[in-house]
Amino acid sequence: MKCCLFPVIIFCALAVTKLFPLSFISRYDLLLIICLLAQILLIRFGFETLDELKVIMLFHIIGLGLEIYKVQMGSWSYPEPGFSKLLGVPLYSGFMYASVASYICRAFKEFHLRLENWPNSFLAVGICGLIYANFFTHHFLPDFRYLLIILVLILFARTSVYFTVSRKELKMPLSVSFLLIAFFIYLAENIASFFGAWSYPDQLAAWRPVHIGKITSWFLLIIISIIIVAQLKKIKAAGIFSSTKRRNFFPLKTKNQKIS
Repeated sequence: MKCCLFPVIIFCALAVTKLFPLSFISRYDLLLIICLLAQILLIRFGFETLDELKVIMLFHIIGLGLEIYKVQMGSWSYPEPGFSKLLGVPLYSGFMYASVASYICRAFKEFHLRLENWPNSFLAVGICGLIYANFFTHHFLPDFRYLLIILVLILFARTSVYFTVSRKELKMPLSVSFLLIAFFIYLAENIASFFGAWSYPDQLAAWRPVHIGKITSWFLLIIISIIIVAQLKKIKAAGIFSSTKRRNFFPLKTKNQKIS
């Protein structure tokens, strides 16, 4: 539950503002205020660190850039009015991506995650860049998502994630965890679109479930998310841009390329 606190806050805010709209402020503006207050409180009470906030804000920027492009291309829309909209996209939308980063950062702590046999950093970052680029280029070039999925499965074939539940350490292929997280985000997307977080073209007249094919998009997006967090943790462990005092944030075990 702790891992999902930020996403849960956003979902509750979406539901409450949908069911009980206020006349003196637009819904999108109110959602932005709620997200900002939630982020401040999470930092204030030590739920998230300043280092984690930097990662979360990076995801906010990456997500907002993707949202602006997709809205301009007509992939989905934010039909309600609001002062806090940039090129048709309400600024609160970036926090939905940031909440994914919050979940990943928290999961590393709560489940004592360790990544074993992490691939070469150049290849990991490279596939991350190709995936992100494909979200943009598939509108005017062939969609390479399935080729990218195959490359991901090959690249992470030997990579496993270790996690601790009830003091027992378990192991799972990292690619399986990608799929499971993508599936649950897909379910969350259905809930979010039901409460009007955004609308796909076929949902404008009346809400309908999001196409099951969107799982592939979330599969690729969660790969970007985990690669970014893991690589930043790897940099942190190496002592770059950090003090010795903070190195325990990401203890790196070089044997078998274990990342925790």
